[in-house]
Amino acid sequence: MKSLADQLREELGKPDAKKTKNDNRKKTVREIPQILQAIMDYDNSNNKSMVHVRFDADYVLLLSQFKIATNIDTTKLVAFAVKYLFEQHPELKKVIKQFMLNTEL
Repeated sequence: MKSLADQLREELGKPDAKKTKNDNRKKTVREIPQILQAIMDYDNSNNKSMVHVRFDADYVLLLSQFKIATNIDTTKLVAFAVKYLFEQHPELKKVIKQFMLNTEL
């Protein structure tokens, strides 16, 4: 018997809706959102471990559910999110660069 998570993963991975012999109901094709596809395509295999991240209880639950629904590891999601944050807000890199210029080694 398949779990709900397995069924959702299969639905996300199917390109077309198909009828099965046991199921005469039409299955709707769910389009994978662009952001989800970007997360799935993100390769964090060569990344280094740096910090232990702490989340409040609501986000812990949400991240657990996200993992079950998509089979995307939380570490991969967090690595993608940090990369995305710095790409969308280059001013953060400027703040870091300015700090490093003003810091004596």
